[in-house]
Amino acid sequence: MTWELSQLAEVISAQEGYVVTHEADCLLIANEDGIDAWLAISGEQILVESLLFSLDEVKDSAALNEEILRTHMIFPLTTIGISSIAGNQYYTAFGSLSGQSKEESVLIEISTLFQNVEAFLDAYQDFLKSN
Repeated sequence: MTWELSQLAEVISAQEGYVVTHEADCLLIANEDGIDAWLAISGEQILVESLLFSLDEVKDSAALNEEILRTHMIFPLTTIGISSIAGNQYYTAFGSLSGQSKEESVLIEISTLFQNVEAFLDAYQDFLKSN
């Protein structure tokens, strides 16, 4: 079975602590800790992504990038990248899985992403400028 956004919205909305909004060609998922993630279906993949912080917030991007390359593998199922959004650069956490994945796998991916976003923010806090 290949998922449709409406089916995923129904499954995710049924989970305690998640609020799902259908936005254009994706779903905006908010958890009870105030973290947002975007879910989209792209070809044969389901992509789930969350913004971490903007490149402008980073003291030394080369040092942060090196730290990420040395440590990202300790965070299961989630990768860090840099995305351009409305002309600004952001570090993002994301995961992807097959468009034919089981319901349980999709929910694990979302849950793990939310957990890892909190862990990334904590682990890389020292690389951010003070507010």
